[in-house]
Amino acid sequence: MEKRTGLFSNGIIWFGVAISVSEIEAGIEIGAAAARDSLWLPLILGHVLGGILLFFVGLIGARVRVNAMETTASAFGKYGSKFFAALNVFQLLAWVAVLNAQGASALAGLNLPISFPLTCAILAVLIAIWVFVGLKRSANVTTVVMAALAVLLAILSVKLFGLNGADSTTVAGAAAGAAAGSVALLGFWNIFEISIAMPISWLPVISDYTKDVENPVKATAVSAAAYTFASLWMYILGIEIAGIGANNNIAQAILLAGLGIPGIIIVVLSTVTTNFLAANSAGESSKAIYGKINPKIAGVIVSLLSAALAISGIMEHYISFLYLIASVFAPMAAVLLVSFYFGKVGTVDARENSARAASLGFWLWNLFSWLAGFIVYQVAEHLDSVPLGPTLLAVIVSAALAYARVLVKR
Repeated sequence: MEKRTGLFSNGIIWFGVAISVSEIEAGIEIGAAAARDSLWLPLILGHVLGGILLFFVGLIGARVRVNAMETTASAFGKYGSKFFAALNVFQLLAWVAVLNAQGASALAGLNLPISFPLTCAILAVLIAIWVFVGLKRSANVTTVVMAALAVLLAILSVKLFGLNGADSTTVAGAAAGAAAGSVALLGFWNIFEISIAMPISWLPVISDYTKDVENPVKATAVSAAAYTFASLWMYILGIEIAGIGANNNIAQAILLAGLGIPGIIIVVLSTVTTNFLAANSAGESSKAIYGKINPKIAGVIVSLLSAALAISGIMEHYISFLYLIASVFAPMAAVLLVSFYFGKVGTVDARENSARAASLGFWLWNLFSWLAGFIVYQVAEHLDSVPLGPTLLAVIVSAALAYARVLVKR
């Protein structure tokens, strides 16, 4: 009988996913350009809704026992699944590169005697080794690493809150904004978008890990809750960094907090733990494109390619990249959720659905529903003020169109 993963191991995995420099950078983005007294509601709302989406998407993989991109075959057919798997491989490659570059940049700020390109290469090699070893064989090491990382981050949090213990109602990052020129404050839905973008970016990944759980509902709930909690923690750290006069720089904040070597450990471990999941899932998505591909080898290749992309300057487009991920995978998830939970495709194995549970018209309609949501997102993103924000609008449009098809079939 295949060995299944328990609640603790899944909680550890998804706690580790959220512990990353990228999540802290997103918090800095909010803290540097938003009024402190108005950012908490959209910040929490974005994370909670994103966590709910993570739960329901991850539960699909947990129930049908296939990886994330294979689950999409039930809603989009064999070729639609391959299409999204290919998009996912490319976004994960870029995601690993962004995380790699952010980690290397933070380490450079801590005055390490190695160059940025070499640091990117070293981080990529560490990730590749972990992917090749595999999650199950490194489970005990992962637990120890995450425990150490949690302790170090708790120490950093206490020190940062101590440095930023002045008036919490001030505009975060106002001094930095004044120095750099006029900075427009982020509105409610801008903050919401930056907040929900992170959990959305993991929607096409979560089933790669929930497919092996022992208890589908409980383990998926623990995974989503662990991610949501840790992600909020990282965003709040970023907001605190934006308010302590560290020029919105993680490395400077670590130095101000008096953490030298521990700070280096935080950056390295947080970068490697998150990037391992992304690179490993890129391998899983590659298998969904062509079944004979070895996921580990594909994950190793993605890890190594990410170094070149990181060195090329991808980090400059970080927030735009987050929005692009959301525009693709939020409407995809909406269609998948409607098809699985409200249609009939959730009653049989996702791989069998490709052949017998749906028609070509069903798949094409779902692809149209996704495309409509994608276009809505792209249009809404470029408008000055959009009620609900691009993500929710895209999800509503795609879900409504997919559900219309379900109603017709009934």
